Amino acid sequence: MNELFILATSIGFAHAFEADHLVAVSSIVIRRNNIWLSIKDGIFWGLGHTSIILIVGTVFILGRFIIHESDFKFFEAIVGFMLIFLGFWRLFQINKSKEKHHHNPDGSHKLAYGIGAVHGLAGSGAVLLTAITQSKSNFDGLLYLLVFGVGSILGMMVAAGIFSVPFSAKIMNKKWIPISLSIVSSLLCIFFGSLIMYENLIL
Repeated sequence: MNELFILATSIGFAHAFEADHLVAVSSIVIRRNNIWLSIKDGIFWGLGHTSIILIVGTVFILGRFIIHESDFKFFEAIVGFMLIFLGFWRLFQINKSKEKHHHNPDGSHKLAYGIGAVHGLAGSGAVLLTAITQSKSNFDGLLYLLVFGVGSILGMMVAAGIFSVPFSAKIMNKKWIPISLSIVSSLLCIFFGSLIMYENLIL
């Protein structure tokens, strides 16, 4: 069983580095010029992601509902819509600021938590299937989800920290760098969001 939990941590850590998660967190940390605040954004993304998976997991595992990964296609599509919205909203902010590139100096991490929660809702199907099929009891299944969540929090902490480096105070003095990266991040959000919506609503 220890091997299973090590696997859960590893899968959770790697899960944080999926493309849609990375473009989402990049759209969050571009508001910061402080690495610690960016890392906290990563933590709150992971907390939102984990809390929703635990809630959904508790309902399905204890309720013994039959689950199919395809049942979560609608929630995947919501993630796609969210990414498209984040991309266009960020482009709107860049244009509105007239290239002044304002940052969010406060310590609020509600946006990160909310985005993580939406990702958790969409990704809970595959995680639940693994927890149910690989665990011998309800307790082990829920513990698997918790350990998976810890792994995803650690992974997103690392991802957020890495993405925050180009937006550090020193590099921010060169305005074209953060603006260019913000535009790229926004376009990637729109691209991956459109792709996710197409795969889950049309295919």
